[in-house]
Amino acid sequence: MDVPSLMRQSVHFHRERTALIAGTRHLTFGEAWERGVRVANGLIAAGVRPGDRVAAVEDNTLGAADLFLGAAIAGAVRVPLYPRSSREAHAIMMAQTETVLVVAEEPYIDTVKGLEHEVGSLHTVLVRDSGWEDWLAAQSAADPLIEVGPDDWYIIRHSSGTTGRPKGVGYTQHDWLVNCRNWYYRLPRLSTDSVVGHAAPISHAAGYLFLPAWLAGATNVLYGPFSATSTLELTEAHRVTHLYLAPTMLAGVTADPTADGRDFSALEGLLMGGSPVTERTIEAGRRVFGDVLHQVFGQTEATPLTFLTPQEWFSDVPGSTPLRSAGRVLPFCRLEIRDAEGAVLGPDGVGEIWTQVEAQMSGYWGDPERSADRLVDGWIRTGDIGRLDANGYLYLLDRADDMIVSGGFNIWPAELETILARHPQVREAAVFGIPHEKWGETPMAVCVVDPGATVSEEELVELVATTLGRHQKPGRLQLTTEPLPVSPTGKVQRRVLREPHWAGHEGRVSGA
Repeated sequence: MDVPSLMRQSVHFHRERTALIAGTRHLTFGEAWERGVRVANGLIAAGVRPGDRVAAVEDNTLGAADLFLGAAIAGAVRVPLYPRSSREAHAIMMAQTETVLVVAEEPYIDTVKGLEHEVGSLHTVLVRDSGWEDWLAAQSAADPLIEVGPDDWYIIRHSSGTTGRPKGVGYTQHDWLVNCRNWYYRLPRLSTDSVVGHAAPISHAAGYLFLPAWLAGATNVLYGPFSATSTLELTEAHRVTHLYLAPTMLAGVTADPTADGRDFSALEGLLMGGSPVTERTIEAGRRVFGDVLHQVFGQTEATPLTFLTPQEWFSDVPGSTPLRSAGRVLPFCRLEIRDAEGAVLGPDGVGEIWTQVEAQMSGYWGDPERSADRLVDGWIRTGDIGRLDANGYLYLLDRADDMIVSGGFNIWPAELETILARHPQVREAAVFGIPHEKWGETPMAVCVVDPGATVSEEELVELVATTLGRHQKPGRLQLTTEPLPVSPTGKVQRRVLREPHWAGHEGRVSGA
């Protein structure tokens, strides 16, 4: 099976039902499909052929849905770009995938403008500005009925990992369908009355929820550029039943002064994923939205791997602490913890997470060397360090590259960050290794607090020492009211905070 034929079938079944809501626009499946057809014909007229790569840097607007549909109808392979990425990063991603055309939402035109003269394969830059509707209306409304097969490429998403250099991960038509289906495996069931809200971009993680909603005849609501207040307003006003938020989004939404007292009784499932979530954010989300919180863990290379339902998250399970876990391993996923030699560890052993899952990557796009390192005998080496308990709950400790070795002890930054974030005056924390003459390296913590906070650096250092042991306490701690640097996907960039402290050091370990 392939994506466009299934989407086309849903249009036949649900033509007069509401498919999309974006701002004041309410479009039926028939109307939305016609816009997608027009985009497809516009791409074809611009020289895009089946299998060609088409990139986009965009917000969660109606235009994003236009391209989501149009690229599929044209048989093109979408290459989503991150709005927060640099022009250089966009050029790397498009050159790597041999992109032929890029669509840019008007606010991001400067990040791709002129790249058609720098990226050899790129011949067209389309700007989605005030003239977009006129361009759309000028295209044919006749469905081109391009044939694609289940093994044809559908999308190439990029994973930056800890190195910062993007790596392309391609999904076939079949694999994307399986992947999206699996995301809903433990979410509340979709129906034609479901309303799926998209505060996060459908070009990335939220896109896993868009396609199943379309196929089910449900309504997708596009929230536009992210705003905590508008997320609350739109979720309430449209009686949203399913919603995806990154943990940073949930933290911002629950801290909004208008959050409490709203009517979210229609909400059946609020899914979080993309990065670790603190207990404080979990409790705040539960307070605002009720017992609807779900969590998913996976990577661009392999997803979904684990899941938590509200019943599991707040349950009492002997031998497990669900609230601190990344979820239970899904039944169609194989997951193991292995040591540095690749030997499988028993329950609660700490090592690298290896996995096999339906629709996992078959390799990095155009990079066989990296592919061979991460894909071993059909298993994905995630690069994440964790432990798996006897009940199947997975606990993420950190990225392998972020481990701190201090005086012979392995210290995982995420453990310290979790402890620090529990303090009521700490909004978020980042921990990384800095040079130490005696111990080689020592943890440094940067904690974000509100102006006027009374907590001291010494108090927070002692909090870690008494909770995890004195050998894990930060050797240095800094309080700040400035936000932490984040990647285009919203993950805290420890590397940016760490690098200045290692300037002048030949290696990443100092001291005796």
